[in-house]
Amino acid sequence: MPLRAPVTCFCGRPAGRPINLFPSFGISPSFGDSLPHLESLPHLETLSLFWMPSLPHLETLFLIWMPSFPHLETLFLIWMPSFPHLETLFLIWICLNSPLPPHRLVSLVVTLREWAHKSLVEEQERPDSFLERFRGPDLQPPPSRISPSRPDAEQMEHNDQIHTRSSVMVLSPADDIYYHWLLIIFTAVLYNWCLLVARACFDELQTSGAILWLVLDYLCDGIYIVDTAVRLRTGFLEQGLLVKDLSKLRDSYLKTLQFKLDLLSILPTDLFYLSLGIHTPLLRFNRLLRFNRMFEFFDRTETRTSYPNAFRITNLVLYILVIIHWNACMYYSFSKTTLSRGYIYCLYWSTLTLTTIGETPPPYVMRSSVGVLIFASIVGNVGAMISNMNATRADFQSRIDQVKHYMQFRHVSRDLEHRVIRWFDYLWTNQKVVDEQEVLKSLPNKLRAEIAINVHLDTLKKVRIFQDCEAGLLVELVLKLRPQVFSPGDYICRKGDIGKEMYIIKDGRLAVMGDDGVTQLAVLTSGSCFGEISVLNIQGSKMGNRRTANIRSLGYSDLFCLSKRDLTEALSDFPHARTQLEQRGRDILRKEGLLEEVAGVGLGAEEMEEKVEKLEACVDRLQTRLARLQMEYAATQQRLKQRLTALEHSVGNTVTAGSGFLSEADGNESGCEDGVRSEINITLQ
Repeated sequence: MPLRAPVTCFCGRPAGRPINLFPSFGISPSFGDSLPHLESLPHLETLSLFWMPSLPHLETLFLIWMPSFPHLETLFLIWMPSFPHLETLFLIWICLNSPLPPHRLVSLVVTLREWAHKSLVEEQERPDSFLERFRGPDLQPPPSRISPSRPDAEQMEHNDQIHTRSSVMVLSPADDIYYHWLLIIFTAVLYNWCLLVARACFDELQTSGAILWLVLDYLCDGIYIVDTAVRLRTGFLEQGLLVKDLSKLRDSYLKTLQFKLDLLSILPTDLFYLSLGIHTPLLRFNRLLRFNRMFEFFDRTETRTSYPNAFRITNLVLYILVIIHWNACMYYSFSKTTLSRGYIYCLYWSTLTLTTIGETPPPYVMRSSVGVLIFASIVGNVGAMISNMNATRADFQSRIDQVKHYMQFRHVSRDLEHRVIRWFDYLWTNQKVVDEQEVLKSLPNKLRAEIAINVHLDTLKKVRIFQDCEAGLLVELVLKLRPQVFSPGDYICRKGDIGKEMYIIKDGRLAVMGDDGVTQLAVLTSGSCFGEISVLNIQGSKMGNRRTANIRSLGYSDLFCLSKRDLTEALSDFPHARTQLEQRGRDILRKEGLLEEVAGVGLGAEEMEEKVEKLEACVDRLQTRLARLQMEYAATQQRLKQRLTALEHSVGNTVTAGSGFLSEADGNESGCEDGVRSEINITLQ
């Protein structure tokens, strides 16, 4: 908070009116008659000077100023450093017999203004933004075990050095430096793929720049060797966390097929130059075996670029050019002509031939036509097979493109965009791009249940409250589990939030964080679960249905989510299982000291449930009776209308025949009475 020193000046004199000088300075001098007895105070100057010791914790100061203090402004500037925590200053001006000198007041006000401005402490803006506060502080690595032979300070310093060295030596595939290295190795691979075959086929090209080719060749060999070392120090994800153990990284890389290809690509086949005596590029064709690094660079660029469609077109053009280049070089190897004419003609012929618009003779025979049709069918089927093989990737890439376009349109920050791309990259790398609910929705419920049981039942049985439950309930719950993936640093739940879901950890590690967002109280691994008590909403629980801890993902975590609504729907068909689950939940809360023992809690719940069932039955019976009465009422109205219609016809026929009830004298009354009587009789029948 800023330190704004309010200054109030009081002046006592027999008669005066309020004056407000310099209001913009934050100093409000006021004049009034609130101090009538100050004239009787003796030796004010001596008392005020004696009362000015160094008080570092003083917050409020009363300062008496009289005309007999000629150097009060100077003394004021000398005294003020003695009060670093001063917040309020009361200045008392005493006018005994002399009028108030305006120049003295102005001088003091200016002095006070300078002091007030020097005392201001600007409010420091919080360095963290709202998004950073929402995400929480950066995760710190878990502390290592402390060796008993080392002091605490020395051990902590040693652990920091080890962590720093491991962070420098191990690369993450999601880092920018790893992507930039892929660009370098891609350049070396593309050089070998384009120029080795050209130098092998065109002797003039090889002999004209032998020194240049030697330098470039050995430079690419050096890049290949460094790339092998980079692969040995490239981490991978295990349970959502980046593995930084060099021995584990080495063992994992040595077991792969890629290690064998990399080893073959750096074999010193150039030594055969000495035995053959000929410097031919054919001996360096083993350098082409590192082509997978080029494909990896293409995949990561397609994910990172903001223009994926343009990159795909460029990539396709590059593939076509490389194929045409190789075809032209091999075609030229069978001919003998000059370099320029030979390569230009071969490149022209290769392009026309591969695009099927070259100087191909027209089919004059039926066999040629049939052959073309068969070839077209084969090519079409192969193209369809390739498209089907890449259907999943195309759909996934389409989703990434949509998200990229949206983030670019909404001007999302670069850091958040990188997090989203890394999340998609994790999904694709770990084959988690398939929506299980969408894939299995075409299957009947029986087969869906069997597949879900084979996949998720073992995970669900690890939950404490679901152990020894009915098989039917577990099947219902298995069908309602929804997989979710969380990125490093994401909060799954926060302390105080209302619990609407429970989570089961399939893969990954979660940390129970303290209130400061840095301290790790515990680590949850695969098979653990949390939030199961809050979704049951057990009566007597001290925590109610709110979360009691902060759960944060340490790496990429795969969780199963079960919502409170799905659990309630599943338990509605298994009341006995619901009672067992609530009782088991009470036992867990009682064991952890989080249950308030209230007499008759379980009995009250059962009685309430019975009352609700009885009320529902009564409502059903009332609705049935009401529907029956409505039908009877409608039928009665219909019969009444029919009888009234028949009566109207009968009365109309009687009047027409001249035998009505009315007469000139008293027939009116008697006729009306008979008519009324007849109507009543008809109505009551």
